[in-house]
Amino acid sequence: MTSFSTNSAGESNTFSHTKNANNKVALFSLILLFFMMGFITCLNDVLIPFLKNAFTLNYAQSMLIQFCFFMAYLVMSIPSGKLIELLGYKKAMIVGFVVAGIGCLLFLPAAQFREYILFLLALFILATGITLLQVAANPYVAVLGSPETASSRLTLTQAFNSLGTTLAPSFGSITILAFMVKPAAGEKLSASEIAQNLQAVQLPYLGLALVLFFIALVVFLLKLPSIRFEKTYKGTHKRASIWQFRHLILGTIGIFCYVGAEVAIGSFLISFMGEKSVAGLNEEIAGKYLTFYWGGAMVGRFIGAWVLQKFAPPKVLFFNACVAISLIIIGISNTGELAMYSLLAVGLFNSLMFSTIFTLAVAELKEFTTQGSGILCTAIVGGAVVPALQGVLADNVGLRWAFVLPILCYAYIAFFAKEGYKIKK
Repeated sequence: MTSFSTNSAGESNTFSHTKNANNKVALFSLILLFFMMGFITCLNDVLIPFLKNAFTLNYAQSMLIQFCFFMAYLVMSIPSGKLIELLGYKKAMIVGFVVAGIGCLLFLPAAQFREYILFLLALFILATGITLLQVAANPYVAVLGSPETASSRLTLTQAFNSLGTTLAPSFGSITILAFMVKPAAGEKLSASEIAQNLQAVQLPYLGLALVLFFIALVVFLLKLPSIRFEKTYKGTHKRASIWQFRHLILGTIGIFCYVGAEVAIGSFLISFMGEKSVAGLNEEIAGKYLTFYWGGAMVGRFIGAWVLQKFAPPKVLFFNACVAISLIIIGISNTGELAMYSLLAVGLFNSLMFSTIFTLAVAELKEFTTQGSGILCTAIVGGAVVPALQGVLADNVGLRWAFVLPILCYAYIAFFAKEGYKIKK
C-alpha cells in the first residue's frame, strides 16, 4: 500500500519509494522501534495481575489497564496522522519515543502516591506515544526500498514486534512479579506491603523510559531518508463513499474482534493458569509461561509467510479461526496441563489474522485505500473493549465462562473468512 492520507479537497498523498545508502540504517532503527512497541504492549499482561493484587481490584477494574492503553488508538490515531503530515516521519517518531518515555516515567509518581488512576493516566500517555510510532512506522517501512520487497520488510519488522511480545512476559515476571507480596487468605495487604509492591514497577519502567529517550536521541542523530509525497486525485471509483464498501466495514469489525480476542486471552492467561484446577501457578511462573502464547504468534508469522504462498488467504484465515475456537473450548472444558496448553496454543493461530483480515478488507478500494486503512487502524480499540467486557463476565459468571467472549470473536472472524470478505458489486 502506498497511499498515506486523503484530504477534504479530494486529494490523496502517495509515497515515492526511496533508494539510498541510509535505508539499511533506517530499517534497523524501525526494527528496534517495532520491538519496543511489542515489548511495551505485552508488558501490560504482567501489569494486570500485579496491580490487581496491589490495589485489590476485581477483574473488570483490572481490565481498565488494557482499556486505557488501547483507547489511545481510537482517540489518537487521527491526530497522529495530522502530526506526521506537519512534522514529517523522523520528527514524528522522535516525538513518539519521547511521549512514550514520559508515560513510563509517570509510573514513578503513580507508585509513590499509590493511585491506580495515575497508573491508568501513565498508560494512556505511554500508549499515545506508541500510537504515533505505529501510525508512522508501517508506511515508512513500506517505502524504504523497492515496492517489490515491501512485504518482506513489513514481515521482518512484524517478526521483531512479535519478538518483543515474546520476551516481555519473562522480563516482567523477573523484574515485577517476582517481587509481588500477596496477602494471606482472607486478608488484605497492609499499607507498607502495598508500597513495597508498587515500588517494584518503578525501576523497570524507569529503565524503559531511559531506553526510549536514548532511541529518540539516536533517531535524532541519524540521517534518515526523506519521503516525498505526490498528489493524486479522486474520481476514478464509481462509489461516492467509503462506507459503501461492505467488505471494508465487515473487515473493520474483524480487526476489532481479532485484536480484542488476542489481548483478552493474553490478559487473563496468568489468572487462568493460577487456578488450582488448571496449574495452580504463582504469578511469576505463569508470566514466564505466557511467553509461549506470544512466542507462538512470532513462530506463526514465519510459517505463515510460506503458507500464504501455497493456500488462499481466506481459507487460511477460516482454518485458523476454527482452530482457535476449538482450542478455547478444549481449554475451558478441561483441567490441568491440557487446559493450560490449549489456551497458550491459540497464540500460534492468531499470527496471520491481522495481516490477512487487513489485506482482504482493503482489496479493490482504489483511491479509498488510505481512508480504509485509517478506519481499520482505529478498530484496534477492540483491545480496549473486549478485555473490559470479559472482565465484567469473569466477575459475574466466572473466569472460565468469560472465555466464551473470545470464542464469539473468532466465530465472527470465521464468518468474515467464509463470506464477509467477498466484494459485492
